[in-house]
Amino acid sequence: MHPRSAPSLLSRARALPAVAGLVAALEGQEPPARVALVGGALRDLILGRPVLDVDIAVEGPLEPVLRRLGARPRTHDRFDTATVQLGGHQLDLARTRSETYAQPGALPEVRPASLPEDLTRRDFTVNALALPLLGAQAGQLLGAAQAEADLQAGQLRILHPESFLDDPTRLLRLARYRARLGFSVEADTLAAARRAVAAGALGTISGARIASELALLSAEADPVAGWRALGCLGLDAAIEPGFGISDPELARRALGLLPADGRPGVVLMALALGGVPAQTRRGLLDRLALGGRERDDVLAVAGGAAELAGELRRADRPSEIARAVGTPRAPELVAVAGALGAEPPARRWLEDLRHVRLAIDGDDLLAAGVAPGPGLGAGLAAARAALLDGRAPSRQQQLEEALRVAREAE
Repeated sequence: MHPRSAPSLLSRARALPAVAGLVAALEGQEPPARVALVGGALRDLILGRPVLDVDIAVEGPLEPVLRRLGARPRTHDRFDTATVQLGGHQLDLARTRSETYAQPGALPEVRPASLPEDLTRRDFTVNALALPLLGAQAGQLLGAAQAEADLQAGQLRILHPESFLDDPTRLLRLARYRARLGFSVEADTLAAARRAVAAGALGTISGARIASELALLSAEADPVAGWRALGCLGLDAAIEPGFGISDPELARRALGLLPADGRPGVVLMALALGGVPAQTRRGLLDRLALGGRERDDVLAVAGGAAELAGELRRADRPSEIARAVGTPRAPELVAVAGALGAEPPARRWLEDLRHVRLAIDGDDLLAAGVAPGPGLGAGLAAARAALLDGRAPSRQQQLEEALRVAREAE
């Protein structure tokens, strides 16, 4: 590990909003420990990519640094880490450490270590870089063996042959970084990944940890590329036979239709279930610790999008589109249905029709003398259909239509 002076890199690092507050709080006094920008933040800074999450390594106890920052941290004692807010910006701090694994897939046992040792425990060489921010070593770029060369070459390399067996989530991160950065996978690393998959490495970690990595993958700027990278590495089938995105263009169309309040992870997980037998889907989601509304919505999309697509294709008027969709329906279901050949009606519902609201409600009908019962719902449904089709734009027209149908239903 050879330090290299990088004064311009230091200036850019110190200019990061999250880092500027840290430097201002610690500069001008004896640093309580070696403090360095590390990992993905430094990697992206070197590559000229946007820096999203700032990770700071502290060589020594965190407490003196936290006191000087004057911030109230959210600490995680097991790994001696802390998350703090400085001037509205988040910093993740961690004491430098080494890790050992009692068995494959287990959470690591940690002990304090030097900054150079800390770099050797990381997932890939391109993330094993550090830039001290203060003191005599400020601006000296440190890296594990091959770190700078791999970053320059645009390739992903693990730091030791058992890396994927120690922590199989690194297999999923390999797919994520490969897609995000557009990097190749170094030959020995690719061979090690395939050996780990064949050895059943993913079976040594919990479904919740797998699901967490899939959620991160789905939150990427191009999540479809990440899911395809899973397939190239055989990771999707290792999670469950038949699981994975088999039609990337379908996935892209669905995500393109998804509104801002939609959940890409639900769309992608539902599409990934397409090759999984219906009777085993719920069990897989339970194994991945996906529960509650999210699980139900994933199953609804996976099982109902094709049928809804057919209904939407037969719908002409806005009221027919709304009736086909029904209420309540998750936007993810409609987006996938649209991607399956019903784009115009799906887009119309997602962008317009689902936001239409009546100017009347059940109380208005009760006040007009309608008795409680089925007539109330029938009247309101008729008024909404008339509003959607442009026949009842005013409140009075909606009330008249609702009363007519409600009284006929009594």
